[in-house]
Amino acid sequence: MNILAKITIAVVVLFILVRLSLPNVLHGFGMHPEYLGETFELKGKRALVITTSHGVLSSPTQSGGDETGVFGSEMTHPYYTFLDAGMKVDVASIKGGEIPIDPLSFRFALISPHDKRFLQDDIFQAKVKNSISIADVDIEQYDTVFIAGGWGAAYDLAQSPVLAEKVSQAYYSEKQPILGAVCHGLLGLINAKDENGESLISGRRMTGVTDKQIKELGIEVTPLHPETELRKAGVVFESQTAFRDIFATHVVVDDNTRFVTGQNQNSGLEAAHKITEILAMRQQKEAL
Repeated sequence: MNILAKITIAVVVLFILVRLSLPNVLHGFGMHPEYLGETFELKGKRALVITTSHGVLSSPTQSGGDETGVFGSEMTHPYYTFLDAGMKVDVASIKGGEIPIDPLSFRFALISPHDKRFLQDDIFQAKVKNSISIADVDIEQYDTVFIAGGWGAAYDLAQSPVLAEKVSQAYYSEKQPILGAVCHGLLGLINAKDENGESLISGRRMTGVTDKQIKELGIEVTPLHPETELRKAGVVFESQTAFRDIFATHVVVDDNTRFVTGQNQNSGLEAAHKITEILAMRQQKEAL
């Protein structure tokens, strides 16, 4: 075998090894960290996961663009956290019907174990293909409402007066549900109002995807950016940073334990578990 052939084989082998190890490398940097905290049993409780209905990544002047939607793990992580806690979990979207999922989120290097579980779960897939329209949701029946993110969420969550009304209604409902959101899902909270018609989230500690992460990814064509909009709404914005914020994560429980928010695609799992922890504490107090 000549030298050129040996070099070619070595390069091919190296490429294969790098590709196979890439998920572990990204995980080591901080992508989709595992949650190692306590788990809880919440039989009889109900959860609602809300997503975008928008599936095209484009600027206002474009007629088309790349496929986008909800980022897979931002939907699958809360769904399975609630389901595994014994909760009944419904899935809704702005328009109802089939939810667009960002194809990048299921790529080899980014797909999470919960995403792989989804791809084998006929029941969850049926819920995603036939999601409930947010307008048809009876929001007062839920113990937690969780808004997922993804690039698509920048186009229709804040723009939906129905969602803003549902969030406001949920906050004041008898069950006092925990309102969760992650990444671009925070945009679903910015137009919710309190009983005086003022911003429901003004003055609250929250997090969401950072302007830094958006700039680093080079995707600034979306109409709204969570950090910018949350600050405009009067939120006390918190976040963590890394050499690239796509590898950072941060979860915030507000001082009244009514809002639990996650910074980005790495934060949904912990945020959902924090919600189950709060619900379990409530359940224990009710049992006394």
